Amino acid sequence: MASPSSFFFVLVLILELITATVGSPTCRSIVASDTDRIQFALNLEFLEAEFFLHGALGKGLNDIDPNLAMGGPPPIGAQKATLDYTTSQIIAEFGYEEVGHLRAITATVGGVPRPLYNLSTQNFANIFDNAVGYKLDPPFNPYLNTVNFLLASYIIPYVGLVGYVGTIPNLANYTSKALVASLLGVEAGQDAVIRSLLYERANEIVSPYGITVANFTIDLSNMRNSLAMCGNKDEGLIVPLDLGAENRTDSNILSANVDSLSFARTPQEILRIIYGTGTEYKPGGFLPDGGNGKIAQGFLNNNA
Repeated sequence: MASPSSFFFVLVLILELITATVGSPTCRSIVASDTDRIQFALNLEFLEAEFFLHGALGKGLNDIDPNLAMGGPPPIGAQKATLDYTTSQIIAEFGYEEVGHLRAITATVGGVPRPLYNLSTQNFANIFDNAVGYKLDPPFNPYLNTVNFLLASYIIPYVGLVGYVGTIPNLANYTSKALVASLLGVEAGQDAVIRSLLYERANEIVSPYGITVANFTIDLSNMRNSLAMCGNKDEGLIVPLDLGAENRTDSNILSANVDSLSFARTPQEILRIIYGTGTEYKPGGFLPDGGNGKIAQGFLNNNA
């Protein structure tokens, strides 16, 4: 007969195998339809569209294609940024690309109303304060200049990118997979351009804070990892060699794992980050009233 200690050892091994298989409840994938998963992405696509369009053009979705908003409210505090010519052209293009994404998603699986977004300087100031661990003086203003806007932009497309990477393996039909793969391609390109523009300035001191561009990106990435609560899936522009590509470079223009594969996040992780609350049940940050669609609303309703 097996001893109690042997039985306990086997039980521990079984529990470890189960945990390794299904993952931590905090990081586990959810059960959802293709439509719900793709509509969830609209929460990020609307955010990007409004931030990029307002930043480059001083106007948003209501001026470009108001029908796509489906009656949802315009964002709070969005404004035109002071950008150099090249950056302005790039960001305007990104904004128009997001309009196309909204149209493609809506045409394929149907849309959801645009949720309320907080794109105010105060919201961005709070995000940057949380990232560095203290109140910046003066408060960070994303619309003040090109470097500030690029740092603020660093926050957004990457979250959509890892969300799409996490979505594709859970999709059931070809049409869904084809759509999200195409969306992912452009989101990854946007993120790469933003990171490249920032890398050119990596050692530049962001005035008047005495913090380099690279260190800001490290702080922002660390904050997102902390909020998401599912390990290291986000890295700044400069990394230790043991995190660089093949352990041979400290540059990190593309954030990726040990095999240079993109990280993936679940909808819960995405909400924890864009809410800025570290929980999918409590809205805030960019989405003061919470996200739209069955997945986001489901978490809010479960917390009611």
